Amino acid sequence: MTKHRLTRLLLAGTASLSLVLGAAVTAGPAEARAPEPRTGPGVLTNTAHLDFLLDQVSPAALPEHTTYRLADEPALTMPWTYADARAAGTFERVGGGPEDPVTGDYGQGAFNADDVSRAAVVYLRHWRQVGDDASRRKAYQLLRGLTYLQTATGPDRGNVVLWMQADGDLNPSAEPVELPDPSDSEESYWLARTLWALGEGYAAFADTDPAFAAFLQDRLQLSVGAVRRQVLDQYGRYTVSDGRRVPRWLIVDGADATAEAALGLSAYLGAAPQDRATRRVLGQLLEGVAAMATARSGWPYGAVLPWAESRSMWHAWSSQMAGALALGSATLRRPALLRPAVREAVAFDPTLLAAGGPDNAWYPTPVDRTQIAYGADSRVQNLLATADAARLPGLLPLAAMNASWFFGTNRSGAPVYDPATGVTFDGVAPDGTVNRNSGAESTIHGLLTMLALDAHPTVRAQAVGWTRAPVRDGLVSVEAETATATTGSTVTPTSAWTGESQLGGGAYLRLDRGERARLVLGADDQPRLLEPVVLRPARSGPVSRWSTGDRATTLRSPALAQGISPVPGVLLPQRLGPLLAPDEDAVAVRARSGTLALDAVLARPQVSRVLYPTAGGGTELLTSAAPGRVQASTTLAGPRREVRYDRDGVLVSRRLLDPGQRARVEPGGFTVVSR
Repeated sequence: MTKHRLTRLLLAGTASLSLVLGAAVTAGPAEARAPEPRTGPGVLTNTAHLDFLLDQVSPAALPEHTTYRLADEPALTMPWTYADARAAGTFERVGGGPEDPVTGDYGQGAFNADDVSRAAVVYLRHWRQVGDDASRRKAYQLLRGLTYLQTATGPDRGNVVLWMQADGDLNPSAEPVELPDPSDSEESYWLARTLWALGEGYAAFADTDPAFAAFLQDRLQLSVGAVRRQVLDQYGRYTVSDGRRVPRWLIVDGADATAEAALGLSAYLGAAPQDRATRRVLGQLLEGVAAMATARSGWPYGAVLPWAESRSMWHAWSSQMAGALALGSATLRRPALLRPAVREAVAFDPTLLAAGGPDNAWYPTPVDRTQIAYGADSRVQNLLATADAARLPGLLPLAAMNASWFFGTNRSGAPVYDPATGVTFDGVAPDGTVNRNSGAESTIHGLLTMLALDAHPTVRAQAVGWTRAPVRDGLVSVEAETATATTGSTVTPTSAWTGESQLGGGAYLRLDRGERARLVLGADDQPRLLEPVVLRPARSGPVSRWSTGDRATTLRSPALAQGISPVPGVLLPQRLGPLLAPDEDAVAVRARSGTLALDAVLARPQVSRVLYPTAGGGTELLTSAAPGRVQASTTLAGPRREVRYDRDGVLVSRRLLDPGQRARVEPGGFTVVSR
């Protein structure tokens, strides 16, 4: 659904929006203060800052909006959307969009359903994990607030209003315009996240408060009904998106949104296994998610794509598809759902770590290298869920590596989570600048990771032990317009956004028939796989000739059927046949027919690696794209321990490496070397 495109880019991650736009939020009336410590020795989870973000509001009962015991308990609990950093480590709670000085209303609102849902999940998990009664009470109140935002009657029943003002008024049509508009008029991310929270809420309260659990069950079924009539009416139907067969029955055409709904339905069915109708809904949704899985042989290297309308988009935020498949496979006892999750964990996650970590977006080049807690947490949750469901403990070090992002292995080299206060900063820019605001989304996903680490002490010990900036040798993107010699021309469109993906550097190199270019990729000490990123037109795809050293290959880029893609044509990486040899640093290209619109060239080492250094040595992750077993030198010197896994994440061997001895890496697998 093309109408949801702007929602996907701007609203799916409020912290990422804050990080990029900064001034889009304005100060509200809440008093600035610093959170107080609430942790014990060795415990990472501290809800103090999230507690600080909570506020109470007493909205009126409306025909379409009411909640559990509203007449008896008129106050509802909501988290403020943003928290701007102030002096001396304090914060001020703020809403989204400009504030009206007369009414106090925001262009968007003070509170939003996405954050209410996910904050409820934090408190539910904290209560169940450590028995914290205060978290139980907060979860109860947040779920009451969330269900008030849910539309209870009428044609939009089960959908959810996204924004509420500080005085309790709903704002279904925010400024700037968000889609769907009104926000409860169709399926949405916030509908999916409401299902996430309601499912976990029912599972938590089923035994301790049956009356409230029954209310949550009714409201969950209300939203399941919305999914049935708005999404699953297309179940079993496929369409085409730029030549790829894609399912029609994903929430907002998103495997990402659908996965978060599935997290809640899996939790719900764990407590209500007799509900066959909801079990069928979960199975249908996860079939759609699994259909978005990719092969490990080409971009994006085994990851599950998030959006059916674009086969050239992957993003870290809301990328919980693999985790939902893993959990759902266990809930439904359907092993086939687990296979895409394992493939993503083994093939893609090491590639992502070696390339730089949880970047906001590869479109398909890594154009948005901002990193936020939502993206890092999604990787951690996926890996832990997959390791558990598939019984693959070798994935746990990968989860620890992703979790270490919070403790300093990000581009800033500094921690972005503070266990003493529960503050998670809003993100790290590509240049290492830290956004020191700490809004609800960042706080929530920081805490979800900390809860997971506290539940996995061995993973926690590894994650907190890695605090220095890693040393990486992985996928890099070289922009075509930087060609050192060319007879072509650089084209700079008005917008780098194509409608479904984004040009790296905001431009591309145009080569008409017979025109040439030479791109310098830099030196490396091992062979590299090359993938030109070509803007393939809707008709008459170009043919180009590529040469590296004394080897050459022809690359055909045929046109692909547009289908539901928002625009004709598509940016896609295509793998070249010959490898770039270690002694070569450039590639040459000539357009043979048609017009070649070249965005970039992705260069991926045959063995990608990332080293997490420590005072006494460190841990190095190696992953191979070679067709057979390879040997690779390691950055770590002296005696080392090698643990080797195959393409399915299964342990192959453990051994000690003598000084100077090279490590072995299985085809499509990964190896962990430590000292």
